[in-house]
Amino acid sequence: MRDRERALERWERREEAALGYVPYVSLAFATVLALLVDHRSAPRTAAVAGLSAATALWVWCLVTRRPGLAHRTAPGVAYFAGLLALLGGLIALNPLFGFAMITGYVHAFRLPRGWRFPGVIAAAGLASASQLGGYGMITGRMVPVFLLVLTVNALLAGGFTFFGRRNDEERRQRKAMIAELAETNARLQATLEENAGLHARLLARAREGGVHDERQRMAGEIHDTIAQGLAGVITQLQAARNARDRDRDWERHLDLAQEMARESLAEARRSVQALRPRPLEEAGLAEALAGVAERWTALHRVPVEVSTTGTVRPMHPEVEGTLLRTAQEALANVAKHARASRVALTLSYMGDLVTLDVRDDGAGFAPGRVRPTETGGYGLTAMRRRVARVAGTLDIESEPGAGTAICASVPAVPAGDAA
Repeated sequence: MRDRERALERWERREEAALGYVPYVSLAFATVLALLVDHRSAPRTAAVAGLSAATALWVWCLVTRRPGLAHRTAPGVAYFAGLLALLGGLIALNPLFGFAMITGYVHAFRLPRGWRFPGVIAAAGLASASQLGGYGMITGRMVPVFLLVLTVNALLAGGFTFFGRRNDEERRQRKAMIAELAETNARLQATLEENAGLHARLLARAREGGVHDERQRMAGEIHDTIAQGLAGVITQLQAARNARDRDRDWERHLDLAQEMARESLAEARRSVQALRPRPLEEAGLAEALAGVAERWTALHRVPVEVSTTGTVRPMHPEVEGTLLRTAQEALANVAKHARASRVALTLSYMGDLVTLDVRDDGAGFAPGRVRPTETGGYGLTAMRRRVARVAGTLDIESEPGAGTAICASVPAVPAGDAA
C-alpha cells in the first residue's frame, strides 16, 4: 500500500510539474508565431513582447512561486481575472495568441468550486474571438457564428472541466482511502505486535502456572505417599523397639513397617507417573475408603466407622482420587495430633455433589492458628489445594477439646466426563 501511495504521489508531482510549463510554453509559442507573422512596426512588436513578458511574470509571481494562491477564492478569482485581461490584450494585438488560451483553460481548473465553469466560459469566449480573427470580426452576421463557436468551445472545455473535476475528486478520494488504509495497517501492525507480546506473556504465565501447579501436585503427592509412609514406618519401628525391650510382639511392628514402606514406594511411583491411587484401581471409592480405614485401624488401634449414603455411582478419576487422598490425610492428622478414641468417615452422594465427612472425638485445635512450618502443618493446606483443583470446597470445624470435623464437597462429575 505504501508503494502505491508513493507511485501516486510521484505521478501527481510529475503531472503538476508538466502543467507548470504549459503557460510558458504556450505563451512563448504564440509570441514567436505572432512576431513571425506580424512585424509591421517596432512599437507593435514591442507591445507584443512587453505584454507577453507581463503575462509570463503574472503567472510566475502568482502561480509558480505561490502554487496554493489560486485555490483560494478571492486571490484565485483576482489572479484569473488578471490573466484573462492580459490574454485578452494579447489577442487584441494578434489573434494568434489564441494558442495561449490553453493557459486560461488549465488555470480555470485551479479555481475554487463554483468558479470553474464561469472561468471556463470566459476563457472559451476569448478563444472563440481569436478563432474568428479578433474582436473586430464579431459584428453583424458574425455574432451568431461567434455564439456557435463559443458554445462549442464552452461545451468542449466544460466537458474537460467536468471530467477533470471528477478526476480530481476521485484522486482526493484515492489519497484519502490510501491514507486511511495506511493508518489502518499501522494500527493493525501495532495491534499484531501488541497481541504477539500478550501471547508471549500468556505463554510465559501458562508455563509458570503449569510449573506451579505441577509443583503443588508433586508436593501433595509426596506428602500423601512418601511423607505419610515414612512417618508410619518410623512409628512402627519405634513401636518395635519398645515392644522388644518389653518382650512383646515386636515382629508384628516390623512386618507392618515393611508393608508400609512397600506401599509408600509403590504409591510414590504411581504419583510420578500421574496414575490413580492403587486402592481405586482395585475397587470403587466406597470400598477403597473402607480398605484405607481398615488398614489405618489395624495400624493405630483406633476404630473407624465407615458409612455411605445416597446412590453410589462411579465418579471421574480426579474426583475419586481427591476424596481418597483427603480421607488419607485426615486420618493421618488424627493419628498425629488428635489422640482420638473413635473416628467416623461418611461418604455421601447428593445429586450434583459428593461429600466426605471425617469426624473424630480427639483433642481438637484452633483452625485459624495453624500455619505450615518445616516440621508440619502442611496437611490442611494440601487438602485445600487438592479439593480446590476439582472446584470443590473444604470446611473444617474444630476447637480445643471438642474434636474435629472435616467436610470435603466436590462436584459429582460422572466417570467419562471432563473434569
